[in-house]
Amino acid sequence: MARKNDRSIGQGSMDPLSHAVTERDANVVDMVNEALMLNRCVLAYQPIVQAQRREHVAFYEGLIRIVDSNGRFIPARDFMGDVEDIETGRMIDCSSLRMGLNALAAQPNLRLSINMSARSIGYRKWLEVLELGLTLHPTIADRLILEITESSAMTTPELVVSFMKDMQEKGISFALDDFGAGQTSFRYLKDFFFDILKISGKFTKNIGRNPDNQVLAEALVSIANHFEMFTVAENVESEADARLLTALHVDCLQGFHLGRPSVRPPWHQRKSSQSA
Repeated sequence: MARKNDRSIGQGSMDPLSHAVTERDANVVDMVNEALMLNRCVLAYQPIVQAQRREHVAFYEGLIRIVDSNGRFIPARDFMGDVEDIETGRMIDCSSLRMGLNALAAQPNLRLSINMSARSIGYRKWLEVLELGLTLHPTIADRLILEITESSAMTTPELVVSFMKDMQEKGISFALDDFGAGQTSFRYLKDFFFDILKISGKFTKNIGRNPDNQVLAEALVSIANHFEMFTVAENVESEADARLLTALHVDCLQGFHLGRPSVRPPWHQRKSSQSA
């Protein structure tokens, strides 16, 4: 009699659930690879606004979307988990960076953050995209922010620290994304010298109804101030939360309440109205 936790049906075969999961993962990777090959990738731009003066956008975050065969825009959260650890994930980073650099070159007043994995630091094609962009347009370095998630940064902290030091000398800024969601060592946090700390939505979402998260968010702001890092609260989705986070002295706010990601940012809309 087979054990209850034995999911195999026979030698070399899978049960229906395992087979379905494997097929789904393969389909996701194929979909992403096809989008990359056919250049069906776009950036959706989300504003990060100053907490005290919300009419002022501090910078935008460029969030990659792939367009599937039906014309639907698929956000990164729906596919990055399947491709993060393979070369497809590195190619996604290449595409994001290339589009971001092009946007910075075309919009001289734009400041933009682009997501990357620490794994891409050692990926030759990604480095070539970065070096080419900075060579063609040296002034954009001061307006480029590279975002690395806390979990990714901690995979190879020494490599990340070295890379950040080299790029900061060129004028590039760095943001530690999703801070508080992982297992950051404060010893490494001291060494990293991130310019911006983005507080995880784990602590900021619905913070008005969670006294514990209010205390934790305040502590994270204090840590950022100690290390002279600019703070951004992620996943701000209500006016009450925006006001509370502002009272906690967060520098900037990001979330649907302040502005949704859009593939047609304000500068695209201005161009359309001028040409009409």
